[in-house]
Amino acid sequence: MPSPMPNLLSCIQIESAPNPTAAVIWMHGLGASGDDFAGLYPELDLDGCPSIRFVFPHAPQIPVTINGGYVMPAWYDILGTELGAGAIRQEDAAGIYKSQADIEALIANEVAHGIKPENIVLAGFSQGCAMALHTGLRHKARLAGIMALSGYLPLADTLGAEASEANKSTPIFMAHGTQDPVVVLDRALASNAKLNELGYNVEWHTYPMPHSVHPREVVDISAFLKRVLK
Repeated sequence: MPSPMPNLLSCIQIESAPNPTAAVIWMHGLGASGDDFAGLYPELDLDGCPSIRFVFPHAPQIPVTINGGYVMPAWYDILGTELGAGAIRQEDAAGIYKSQADIEALIANEVAHGIKPENIVLAGFSQGCAMALHTGLRHKARLAGIMALSGYLPLADTLGAEASEANKSTPIFMAHGTQDPVVVLDRALASNAKLNELGYNVEWHTYPMPHSVHPREVVDISAFLKRVLK
């Protein structure tokens, strides 16, 4: 595997075959690590896909307000109970933009090692989903796709002004559990509605699950990757 550029987030890297021509950068949720979805990789059916480098970064360790300031892996601070559908939210904009820069650096690293942006998928679960949407829709070069799992659109009010024209038609796979007690379904539905309002191409799925991953979702993720990575 190629050596990463300096000052990148620590990552787990898995190549589906030698000499990858595509990449999936997959962000975990609050308090987790890159190991979470690295463990899911063997369940994906990638038959017919090009060789893919999967990059599973570890979020930085920061104090999280909603957890009493406890230091844990997080892409940004959670300042309060902001995940309800109609909640008045205080979002950690500075933390979100900082993690956007970290993820942009991961994309640049893949490009530096020969992967074209249009062959890169950004993926994420929960907080990682928020970062995949936030970063992918603002990225200046066309991406292959965005996978948004069990999360929501952060800083939704700024997207219209900050969106990149390059990713206005990028396919978005958005999936959520109907029994999710962490990021309630209504919050995800509101995010989907906002994306549709702004003209994005969202493939929406729900599954009978809590804040987790469903076996049928794994099948649908595999199909999405086969479709956008050719």
